[in-house]
Amino acid sequence: MVGRAVGWFFATSRDAIARGLVAAGVTPNGLTLAGMVLTAGAGACYALGAGSPVAWTLAVGPGRGGLYLMLAGALLVAASACDMLDGAVARLGGKATRFGAFLDSTLDRFSDFVVYAGIAVYYAWQRPANVTFVLLSMVAFFNAFMISYTRARAEDIIEACEVGYWQRGERSAAILIATFAGNIPALVIQQAALPLLTVLRRIAHTRAVVAGRSPLPDPRRGPWHMRIRLWRWPRMTIPYDLVTGLNILWLLAAPKWLTLHDPLGNLLSGV
Repeated sequence: MVGRAVGWFFATSRDAIARGLVAAGVTPNGLTLAGMVLTAGAGACYALGAGSPVAWTLAVGPGRGGLYLMLAGALLVAASACDMLDGAVARLGGKATRFGAFLDSTLDRFSDFVVYAGIAVYYAWQRPANVTFVLLSMVAFFNAFMISYTRARAEDIIEACEVGYWQRGERSAAILIATFAGNIPALVIQQAALPLLTVLRRIAHTRAVVAGRSPLPDPRRGPWHMRIRLWRWPRMTIPYDLVTGLNILWLLAAPKWLTLHDPLGNLLSGV
């Protein structure tokens, strides 16, 4: 399956690079901080060019910020590499600490913020400002934050709460794909809507476990009406790959004229 092959490739490559970093004396916390700095740079690039029509148009000017999107994507690739490698370096180098895990999780929230803050700043700077996309950017960050927050709070009272499709890996991949496709509006709409379902699922899961009820069964072993809920299947399964493909298709093919519309701004201007 696609997911299994990709997972094997990245895990193998990650561990090979991590062993080299351990030998070079690189620390996990150093990688975590480096990832945050790189993401902050990407956020600045989004503020300058999030609405570029296509990422491979390098011209810079009003409505043409492809160079900034290319830079944002490159910086995020490097930041994602740091994010994958810090845990591997800690594990393979015997340097895992409780503080390191805390630092990593905390700076992940900062990273979520700077990306969507940069996008929001871009739309706020437009003349006229696009109020709708500023708000959607804020909601997208809220969803990203709440996905992590609900898991952290849930795992204070239950053993695990990792349910839901939109985990950090999926959200990070969506940002990268939309960036290189030059379709940030599609990303903002997607992330303002769909990840909320993961938040709600984690709340429902926690409530069921605390109440002593069985949470919804694994779709691979549940009744037929659970099996057809493709978004509930775990990674490295065909249904998961199908859902992922649809999400990628939206980011690649959603009409880019969406960003030209500002229904909320129009509504407020008429009040």
